[in-house]
Amino acid sequence: MEYKQQVYELLNDFKAGRIGDAEFLKKLHSSEYTDLGFAMIDHERSLRQGFAEVVYCEGKTAEQTAAIMSRLAEVHDNIIGTRANEEKFAAVKAVVPDAEYYKDAGFIKIERKPLPKDESRYIAVVTAGTSDLPVSEEAALTAEIMGNTVKRVYDVGVAGIHRLFSKIDIIREANVVIVVAGMEGALASVVGGLVDKPVIAVPTSVGYGANFKGLSALLGMLNSCSAGVAVVNIDNGFGAGRMASIINHMR
Repeated sequence: MEYKQQVYELLNDFKAGRIGDAEFLKKLHSSEYTDLGFAMIDHERSLRQGFAEVVYCEGKTAEQTAAIMSRLAEVHDNIIGTRANEEKFAAVKAVVPDAEYYKDAGFIKIERKPLPKDESRYIAVVTAGTSDLPVSEEAALTAEIMGNTVKRVYDVGVAGIHRLFSKIDIIREANVVIVVAGMEGALASVVGGLVDKPVIAVPTSVGYGANFKGLSALLGMLNSCSAGVAVVNIDNGFGAGRMASIINHMR
C-alpha cells in the first residue's frame, strides 16, 4: 500500500473514533520511517518530494540493499535503486520478486503503479557517445518511472556534428533536454545554443588520462558560453533525471 494511502486510513480511523489522540500520534510517527539499525528509511519523502526515497546501492552490501528495498516495497508502489551490480540485484529479487534490473545502467526498478505521463511534454536525453550510455540510461529510466515521456537521442557527439542536426527537431520540441557527454563535454554547449528549453548537462568519466575521470567535462560544461545550461555532478544520471522530472511537471 502506498504511504499516502496509509496516512489517509490512519486519519479515517482517528476521525471515526477507532483510535484516540495518543494512538494516532504514535502510529503517525512510527509510519514516518523504519529503523533497520544500519539505515533509517524515510517513508515520508514521497509526500514531501513526490517520490519515494531512492536507494544508492554502491557501498552497501547485498544484504543491506535487499533489506532496504524490501521494506520500501512494502510501503511504496514505485521505487528504484541506482549503482547496483548483479549480486545486489539478485539479493533484491529474492525478496521482491517483481524487481527489474537494467544491467547497463546498474538500475533496479519496482514499478507497480506507473505514474501518468503527458505525451506532449517529453524529456530528451541526448548522449555524445555509446560509452556514455550507462549514465544516460540512468537518467532516462529515472525520468520515466517518475512519470515522464522520454525520447532518447544517442551517439550524436561533436566529432560528427551532422548526426546531431539530423535529430534536432526531436531535441528542440522537448520540454527539457538532458545532455550526457564525457571527453571535453562540448556537446552541452552546442545543444544549449540550439534550443530555448532548459538543458541539464551531465559530465561523464569517459575519456583518456587528461579527462581526469570526468573533471575536464565538468569544467567544460560549467564554463559553457550557452545560456540556459545547468550542470550536475560527474556521472550523476539520477540527479539529471530527477531534476528534469521536476521541471517537466511544473505548470
